[in-house]
Parts: sequence; structure tokens; C-alpha cells
Amino acid sequence: MEQHMDHLEHALTLLHDHRFFAKLSKCCCGQPKVVFLGHVITFTGVNVEQEKITAIQSWLFPTFVKEVRGFLGLTRYYRRFVRNYGMITRPLIALTKKDGFIWSTEALTAFQKLKQALMSTPVPRLPDFSKDFTVECDTSSEGVGAILSQEDHPVAFL
Repeated sequence: MEQHMDHLEHALTLLHDHRFFAKLSKCCCGQPKVVFLGHVITFTGVNVEQEKITAIQSWLFPTFVKEVRGFLGLTRYYRRFVRNYGMITRPLIALTKKDGFIWSTEALTAFQKLKQALMSTPVPRLPDFSKDFTVECDTSSEGVGAILSQEDHPVAFL
């Protein structure tokens, strides 16, 4: 909490020095968690907001291109939480190409796998720039993926 107070004091000083103002009714300080732009931010890391997970869980199997694009748009926003996102979504992206909307078991598997991955995502840690980072890369003829981590905990999936 002491570190939080130091950061808060520094931020308020910067605002004051540059003649910016914060509306008190829109500020919340000292909170154990904050929901911001579809993310839940805590001292341990960042996760997908439960409301978005519920929307993903209840998403019905897409029956035309616009629905596939909508689903991919929602999930793409959270791609940093999903290991091998690009490889998982490849069959779904193929459905959005001109004259490519032909459902296959591969597309169904990808749809279900992506939903499951977003519902059971590990909580990536917030980066600590005073510590070393590790990047694990995985490449194949199908795609490229990587994990940015610190102390064996994921920070982001790339």
C-alpha cells in the first residue's frame, strides 16, 4: 500500500504540475482490483473480465461469416491471454475468406478450443521491468507463437 501511495502522490504531482485535473467522482484509489476496458487488474496480474467470459461461453456456433468475424473480433482483443491464438483461429479465419464459409470439424474444434482457452486462461503477471524477461518461441509450417514470461510465469502470449 505504501508503494501505491507513492505512485499516487507522484501521479497527482505530475497532473498538478502540468495543469491537468482529475475528476474526483471518477477516481478510485487503494482498490484491490479495478475493472478497466474488459480487463480485471489486480496486484497479481491482469485477467479477462467475467462478463466477457460469460459472453464467450454463451456464444452460439456461428452460422455465417458476420458471426465468425464478430466472434474473432471479441477473442482477438484477448489474444494475449491465449497460447497459440493464431494457430487455433486459423480454421475460423479461413471461413471469413471469399467463398470460404464451409463448416468443417476443424472449424468446430477451433471454435470450441478457443472458447475453452479463454475460459481457462492463466492470469498473466504484470511485468516487473527491474527483472529479466524470458521469451519462448515456437514455430512450425502452421504458424509462430511465443510466450513472454518472468520467473516462469506468463506475462503475455504472442
